[in-house]
Amino acid sequence: MGEFVSVEVADQIATIRLDRPKMNALNAQVQRELAEAAALIDADPQVHAVILYGGARVFAAGADIKEMSDMSYVEMSAHSVTLQGALTAIARIGKPVIAAITGYALGGGCELALCADFRVAGESAKLGQPEVQLGLIPGAGGTQRLPRLIGPARAKDLIFSGRHVDAAEALAIGLVDRVVPDEQVYTAALEWAATFVGGPAVALRAAKQAIDQGLETDLETGLEIERLQFSGMFATEDAKAGMRAFTERSKPKFTGR
Repeated sequence: MGEFVSVEVADQIATIRLDRPKMNALNAQVQRELAEAAALIDADPQVHAVILYGGARVFAAGADIKEMSDMSYVEMSAHSVTLQGALTAIARIGKPVIAAITGYALGGGCELALCADFRVAGESAKLGQPEVQLGLIPGAGGTQRLPRLIGPARAKDLIFSGRHVDAAEALAIGLVDRVVPDEQVYTAALEWAATFVGGPAVALRAAKQAIDQGLETDLETGLEIERLQFSGMFATEDAKAGMRAFTERSKPKFTGR
């Protein structure tokens, strides 16, 4: 759909593919195209799961430093809104999202991977937030999403040092969920995504929203978010079908309504 970001849908799984040679740097155009892809996929009822993929060689090496290096404070104040907004649009896709990580996922590339619900990495993948080595800090969600995922101490270690972690360490600290041979990354993500096809799409969206919104608030408010989402399920055809199938000891047929 875009010059550098495409969307391919097959078997109700959408693949958001980054293809900006050589390293999929996330310049302003890529950011806009990511936001457009997210909106398109989120609104498509035929899409049940999503894969983020940068190709067989690299996921995304980060933001476009050449584009940013001459920006003033005023210019970056405006640009950073677009940068964060693009990645937040990916994070808010109301369907399971899996990042298929090959090669480097650094800086903005790592922050993009953090927007997924799950991360599958190749054995030779490298992840990190190296912005401090440029005299900067992460600006696309790294200081917020990373500690929520792996804890503040581990996030500070990565952000303060700017070091890269390999796939084995990323798995050990919870930065990725699965590690597979490099050539199997996309296939593994596709197989995982397929487990959501034909599932209760409304319930999956509600569960994702309840978890993500609940993480941003206190327990009491989070429980209220859950209660409202849970109650709302009783207005759906899927819930009726699921409970009816349970009592009848049959397999439910969900329609996403």
